[in-house]
Parts: sequence; structure tokens; C-alpha cells
Amino acid sequence: MSLNNSSKRYNQYSQHLEKLFDCKVYKVTLDAGFSCPNRDGSISYGGCIFCDESGSFSKAHSNLLPVDKQLNTGIERLKKRFKAKKFISYFQAYTNTYGSLEHLKITYDKALQHKDVIGLSIGTRPDCIDTEKIDLISSYTDNHYVWVEYGLQSIHDKTLKFINRGHTAQDFINAVKITQNKNINICAHVIIGLPGETRKDMIETAKILADSGINGVKIHLLCVLKGTRLEKMFLNNEIRLLSTEEYVDIVCDFLEILPPEVTIHRIAGNGLKEILVAPRWLPEKFKILNQIDRELERRNSFQGKIFQPINL
Repeated sequence: MSLNNSSKRYNQYSQHLEKLFDCKVYKVTLDAGFSCPNRDGSISYGGCIFCDESGSFSKAHSNLLPVDKQLNTGIERLKKRFKAKKFISYFQAYTNTYGSLEHLKITYDKALQHKDVIGLSIGTRPDCIDTEKIDLISSYTDNHYVWVEYGLQSIHDKTLKFINRGHTAQDFINAVKITQNKNINICAHVIIGLPGETRKDMIETAKILADSGINGVKIHLLCVLKGTRLEKMFLNNEIRLLSTEEYVDIVCDFLEILPPEVTIHRIAGNGLKEILVAPRWLPEKFKILNQIDRELERRNSFQGKIFQPINL
């Protein structure tokens, strides 16, 4: 069993892009200097308990550089390292719809000026979107491949409150509804292993996503970074992190529930070693990917094997 004519038993995003554009396509991470309403006092101060000062940004470039210069630098690096041909401008740090329409348009326009950029991906919160902003983003879809990436993390309000997320599950459902039918692809970010969540809780998040009409999922492992409130909790033995085996097992459960057409943007990450506190196995990306492959093969399973619509 494979999807996208690859060796994978899940719908790998990189393979999806290569099939769609007939070449290697890579994301270029950009920091446009946006803030977040969960940090500046609009909702609360301090942000989510797991978020460090970079706002979940890869720190590939400095936000002191203009967006177009970050883009050019990133493209040249990816061309040399991975022989990439085409690129998607990815606004990753903080909340990239948190600004005026005029500012958003100027920022997005700059990210699409390079001749080799074929797409735009915008990371944001589900409570920082409205119909006017969606209409602006939709205006780019005539000539570009466009994604909006909503940070959900969990479908459970008790969890969202505990991690100081500042929005509800209903905010996510509402955001998806106003984004659908606009020719915009929707990716949901979730975190496996959040404090207080049982395996059943995590599976319920998968079931809701499976029937939500989204186009992609990015699965993160809860990790502890230096300087976060989560670090203090970890050092005080207030939280427990998943083992490699537990994570792999739950990811495979997650994949079995999702529709086969949903693209999987991430199921293992490198992590920033210089700020990573735990788990120490997080940077072993390819080891984790191989374990997921082997577990799916052992189960004789694949993405979508037990997908069942539940009709929200």
C-alpha cells in the first residue's frame, strides 16, 4: 500500500508537491515581524506555555532583513542544498494575519515577487481571521498555490485553556468554514502529548479533523524549549513527555483516521538543539520517520484505513 506512488503509506506533502508541479518544491520560511494577540495583551500576555521567544519560527533568517531579502537568501540556500526548483513562501513566525489589510497585502506581495515562487503559505491563529482577510488571501489563488495554516493544537477546550492558547475549538471550526470554498488549502497544526490529554483525547482531535474538510495536517510532538513556561513545569516534574514508542503509536492511529487525500506536512521534526530541553530524541527525525513506516507496515495499515465521516 502506498500513496502518491511513493513508498509511504501516508500522503506525504513533499511527494504531493512534486507530483503536482513535476519538480522539487520547498518552503522558504519567512519572518515578517508580526506579533501575536496572545503576547501583546490583546488576549493575554506571555503566549502559549510551549512557545519560545521566536514564536515557533525556525530562525532560518533574521526578521531584521526585509521579506524579499529573506526570500532570496532562502531560495539560493535551498537550490544549492536540495536542488529545489520551485518554492512556497511560508510565513511561519507568530500570527501572520495579525495586522491591517493594507500591511498584509504589502507583505504577501513581496513574498510572491520571485520568479521561482509558485505558492504562499500563511501560518496564523483561527481567531485572527475574518472574511476580508480571507478574500485578500483568496485573491492570490488565481496565479499561486495558497495555504492557510491554522494552529489548533487540540480540539479540547480544557487543553486549550491549560496551555493558554487564548482561543477555542469553535474558533477553529469557524475559521475553517469561512476559508472553505475560496480555493485556499487549509492545514491544521496539532500537538501530540499535550499535558493532561489521554490517548482517547488525541484520537478525538483526529476524528474531528477528519471530518472538518481540511486539506492538510501538521503533527507536532510536545517538546520543551528553553525559556518557556513549559520548561518550568517540566523541571518541576509537573508534566510527562511521550516516549518514542508512544509517539509513533499515536501518530499511526492518527493517520489511520484521517482521509487519504489529506496531505501530511509533518510527523517528525528536527527541533532546535540549542534551545531544546526535552525530549532529547526529538532531533532524530529520520529515525522517527522510519519507525512510523515500520509500524504502519507491521499493522498492514495506511492513512485513511478506518476513516469514517462523523458530520460536524
